[in-house]
Amino acid sequence: MHVPDGFIDAPVSLAAGVAAAGAVAVSLRGARRELDERAAPLAGLVAAFIFAVQMLNFPVAAGTSGHLLGGALAAILVGPYTGVLCVSVVLLMQGVLFADGGLTALGVNVMNMAVVTVVVAYAVFRGLLKLLPDTRRSVTVAAFAGALLSVPGAAFTFTLLYALGGTTDVPLGKVFTAMVGVHVLIGIGEAVITAATVGAVLAVRPDLVHGARGLAAPLKLRVGGELVDAPASAPAALPATARSTKPVWVTGLITALVLAGFVSFYASTSPDGLEKVAADKGIDQNVKEHASADSPLADYSVKDVDDARLSGGLAGVIGVGATVAVGTGIFWTVRRRRAQDLTAASTASTAV
Repeated sequence: MHVPDGFIDAPVSLAAGVAAAGAVAVSLRGARRELDERAAPLAGLVAAFIFAVQMLNFPVAAGTSGHLLGGALAAILVGPYTGVLCVSVVLLMQGVLFADGGLTALGVNVMNMAVVTVVVAYAVFRGLLKLLPDTRRSVTVAAFAGALLSVPGAAFTFTLLYALGGTTDVPLGKVFTAMVGVHVLIGIGEAVITAATVGAVLAVRPDLVHGARGLAAPLKLRVGGELVDAPASAPAALPATARSTKPVWVTGLITALVLAGFVSFYASTSPDGLEKVAADKGIDQNVKEHASADSPLADYSVKDVDDARLSGGLAGVIGVGATVAVGTGIFWTVRRRRAQDLTAASTASTAV
């Protein structure tokens, strides 16, 4: 759903940019509370993983594909404020390095794909957790539902922005019906990917899932070949904060590199939902050439590398590396601000 330059006029694009900048500023402040010793090392990895999975377009209808937006996944794994930042970093890397998503439309894309998806998904996720039993399965079910609804939510937001500043004269009803219809189908793929990823992390390190930190996790003992709840007098497990995140980080990074560097070659080449709707309905009549069209990584291929498989794979690996580096730098900076805030608060309370 990367909106190119020319779909939305300058005034609305500028307004969306201002709104996106405000949302990012709020998220930077809110992320200080989320980026603790568990989340901080993983936030950059989450951004890189989303970048990698976004390269894996999957077919959803005849001649149409979809890809992960990632807002739901990021919000549930590392928190909603940090989630907005994760997807925003991905969109920035894609726009600047790969000519994917217009630069003047960056604010539009941040609002659609980062802010709206996170807000819708996390609201649905938290709402369902209040109704469902306090179990890991409930977290996975709520993640599925939140991700499913977040995608048509983003499609609705695009339609609203198009109604305010669309550069072509296409009936709004046709745009709305086509956008929401195809993105409901894409939302199913989003939900499956999100639930599977959240479930995988829950299985090995539930303490690293921001949305699951309220779950009770009793110590298990193996008795007679079966796992049973340990008695209350059993020794406590190692505190979650003392457990290393390095194995998860390394595994996640390798997975992202394999997905972007190898599996992406087999992704669907059909246009995604927005591209298909734009071509069918004539929304793309005034599309403009991307400012980074001459980038050596434009269109997710390395310039002057003739072999398509190698070119795309190298571009994917470079993208994952750039995203994890930029994301980690941003999140560690925010993490240091959190530490400074806690130190200042502690000093003030001691002085009193």
